[in-house]
Amino acid sequence: MTETYPRLLGDIGGTNARFAWAEAPEAPVARCVNYRCADYPTIADAISSYVTEHAPARPQAAALGIANPIDGDQVRMTNGHWSFSIQALKREMGLQRLSVVNDFTALALALPSLQPSQLHALDGGTPVAGEPLAVLGAGTGLGVAGLLPLPHGAWRPLSGEGGHASLAGQDAFEDAVIARLRQRFGHVSAERALSGPGLVNLYQASAEIAGLSAPELTPPEVLQRADQGDALAKQAIALFCSFLGSVAGNLALTLGARGGVYIGGGIAPRLLRELAQSNFRTRFEGKGRFASYLSTIPCFVIDAAVSPALDGASRALDLGL
Repeated sequence: MTETYPRLLGDIGGTNARFAWAEAPEAPVARCVNYRCADYPTIADAISSYVTEHAPARPQAAALGIANPIDGDQVRMTNGHWSFSIQALKREMGLQRLSVVNDFTALALALPSLQPSQLHALDGGTPVAGEPLAVLGAGTGLGVAGLLPLPHGAWRPLSGEGGHASLAGQDAFEDAVIARLRQRFGHVSAERALSGPGLVNLYQASAEIAGLSAPELTPPEVLQRADQGDALAKQAIALFCSFLGSVAGNLALTLGARGGVYIGGGIAPRLLRELAQSNFRTRFEGKGRFASYLSTIPCFVIDAAVSPALDGASRALDLGL
């Protein structure tokens, strides 16, 4: 694969696009830069800015993980304004090869190479070697993927759109919250609660149930208010942690993820203390007759200085994805 180097790598969410550089097969990911998607009309504009400002040469290939299902040549972001043809982008950038995969497919491919220093454990047992891994994470949306073991130590990513699966409450208050969200959105997906906008939705629903008017807030403002002791913001975060535990437990059961459940995205690393003190683990294991099965499955929050999905996107290119 040396003919595909140097490589431009991308991890693209609804709000931010992270680009980086891989000079050679064994070289570490370098020159990582974050761009706000809203600042660039097209993905090609953002890539061109990165190449002009930070790349030491023209890339021979590129590998992009993007927060969107990849089904054919046309990509239209669910939680962003970028829309493009994969083949047209390849031609425009003068690339020998271009791989575009879902961002959580890329993150899943990076899971086996994560270091202990990049992980925060949320209890459970020890990962079972050779068993499936699961990953989910809240940011602008909710990403979900899996990683299935193959013979001889190889892995195959399992892509999906599990963030849009229906969300279920586990008590009367959660049912009331979901009822408020249903009035606004119709279908209440997990993403309506487990995302940056979801935090705001949970805050507003909690306020409505309490008979209070909720100001228009951003996700960082909800987190800030919680730090300042705002009861509604703390309630929103408690709901977030509980719903995350339920959804993560469902994913672990669905994939048989005895290799571990990994939580990525931008929100969970900011809530490490809250997650550890919350009902996350109780809700993760609270699946009736399969509670003991889930009690042995470890959960980890991914907290890395450089997005592991960048390395995972490069692995997707090697696999021909």
